[in-house]
Amino acid sequence: MQQKKDVPLRSDAQRNRERILEVALAELTLCADAPLSVIAKKAGVGQGTFYRNFPNREALVLEIYRHEMQQVADAAAELLRTHEPDRALRVWMDHLARFAMTKAGLAEAIRQATSAPGGPAKPAHTPVTSAAELLLRAAEEAGTIRAGMTGEDFLLAIGGLWMIDTQSDWQPRADRLLDFVMDGLRAGAPRR
Repeated sequence: MQQKKDVPLRSDAQRNRERILEVALAELTLCADAPLSVIAKKAGVGQGTFYRNFPNREALVLEIYRHEMQQVADAAAELLRTHEPDRALRVWMDHLARFAMTKAGLAEAIRQATSAPGGPAKPAHTPVTSAAELLLRAAEEAGTIRAGMTGEDFLLAIGGLWMIDTQSDWQPRADRLLDFVMDGLRAGAPRR
């Protein structure tokens, strides 16, 4: 039985769900075939609690992906409250890079979850695209980046993130790539 989306979870149930997601992220990043019973045990929940939250592996994997993507998207508005728009955009890019590295580690689990005929589809990246749009418009209005870049354009421009080897020291390479993209966005900006 699945949880209804509009019914808020009790605080202990929410903690259990978050703990399952945290452990599952770590375990499935290491091994796409990590047993669900191991994930439940490491999360400190019983099988019933686990399956009440995630009736199957596919539901768990896709919820991890959706959850991680939503956290990245939600960071955009908070960053705009605490930073200048162009700085918020660059800091958000770092959040996105960490998400990309997480997604790369989960790639096999996501592929397995979405490859079955008639199985679930990979969640759309709409929240991330919308967050990028929010940040780009704010920086554009502040005059700190060039006009006309869309969220979709931005995601294409940083597509190299998903090519970085997650087993390497990825952070310096991601920083260089994102600084390069940021320099390109700033070129021709009115306040430059």
